[in-house]
Amino acid sequence: MRKIKWGKSHAARLGVIASTVFFSLSAVPLLADDTNLEQEVSELRQQNTVLQQQLQRQSSLLYSLSKKVEGLEAQSADHENAAENASPKPGGFSLGKVNLSGEGGVAFFDTGSDGFVPESDFRVDEARLFLDAPIWDEVYFHTEVDLITRENPSLNAQLNELYLDAQDISRLWGQDNQFNLRAGRIYFPFGEEYLSRNVIDDPLISRSLSDIWGVSPGIEAYGSFDKLSYFLAVQNGYNAFAQDIEGDKSITGKVGYDPFPWLHLSVSGMRTGTLHAQNDVYSAVWFGDSLFSSIGSAATTRFQAYLTEGDVSAHWHSGYVSAFGGYMLYSDNDPTSDNGRNIFYYSVEGVQNLPKKFYAAARFSEILAGEGFPIVGYGNFGEYSEDLSTQLWRLSLGLGYRFSDDLIIKAEYSMEQGLETDSEERNHEDFLGTEAAFQF
Repeated sequence: MRKIKWGKSHAARLGVIASTVFFSLSAVPLLADDTNLEQEVSELRQQNTVLQQQLQRQSSLLYSLSKKVEGLEAQSADHENAAENASPKPGGFSLGKVNLSGEGGVAFFDTGSDGFVPESDFRVDEARLFLDAPIWDEVYFHTEVDLITRENPSLNAQLNELYLDAQDISRLWGQDNQFNLRAGRIYFPFGEEYLSRNVIDDPLISRSLSDIWGVSPGIEAYGSFDKLSYFLAVQNGYNAFAQDIEGDKSITGKVGYDPFPWLHLSVSGMRTGTLHAQNDVYSAVWFGDSLFSSIGSAATTRFQAYLTEGDVSAHWHSGYVSAFGGYMLYSDNDPTSDNGRNIFYYSVEGVQNLPKKFYAAARFSEILAGEGFPIVGYGNFGEYSEDLSTQLWRLSLGLGYRFSDDLIIKAEYSMEQGLETDSEERNHEDFLGTEAAFQF
């Protein structure tokens, strides 16, 4: 047999062949792995594409749902605001469609020797009943009966407000809360203080010196446009128990603006209408704790007043500050003298919540009537509703405790001083009081 001789060249060739075979065999699983990897990557890309499409559809659906929720919340807020206007007192008892609620205050008052309670007095300061009921669609009924008030301390119940409230009439042209209408016996929509002068709403026991408010039969339109709100009322304007002799009506208007959620501004204007001095006797508008009346001689037959006021309030999470200032022009037809009066008034109030449900409140208010005007304030009504004062100021300091929204106790000390037209000082009218205010 012939022997094969292995040389260096043969060995090299054999090594090359062996290496080639080895790497070729090794590459087979690697190529398979690459093929599987590419397939897996392709499948992952497809799954990712499907997931992205699903996410886009879900995002679009969530955006659509959020817009619908915003729309429903806006409608709900409009309805809540409208319901607040129609039924200002929440809670109470439901008797079928009728809701009965009430509020009041029991108090202890003491003033100086020239004040309205010089001997001190335990009293029921306020007792009011409210009745609200839906009538038809967006038409509601509201009434307030005053059993006792500070202006009417005797047990002689009086009708205060009573009106029908037709809400969202503006839906006829596809808009919410732009136009609403009230008809009946309603508050004059002048200024902002009348909205919080009930004992459960007022952080102090006293009100401002001017304390402009009143109720009279008439009609009122109100509504809002984004950050703007408006009120326009035409009312009788004369004393509730008199007959309209002149036929002239009181006109009141107010425009509000809320540039930020924490800031409210408003401007109000009013004319009392021409009133008959002997038949009407009093207007339905209160000013300085007394109704407007003629300050002329017995020969005076007609009198009237014009008022304008600006209000501002800013609140934060634990308190607020508010202020207003106004001007009043009084005139009459007294043939014996010129009784025209230019009267200025203002008030600044602040409230700060304290720990443990306590709060502190302060208010400074003043009336300036250069030639004299009846300003009762804390004084004796029989005296100061006739005498003329040129100036009166009041500083009220109070501390309160809120058991809940339905029960508050508060204490106040007020300093009140001024001058009469004969330069006699008014310095015996300081007030001390405590009160428990409640609602149900």
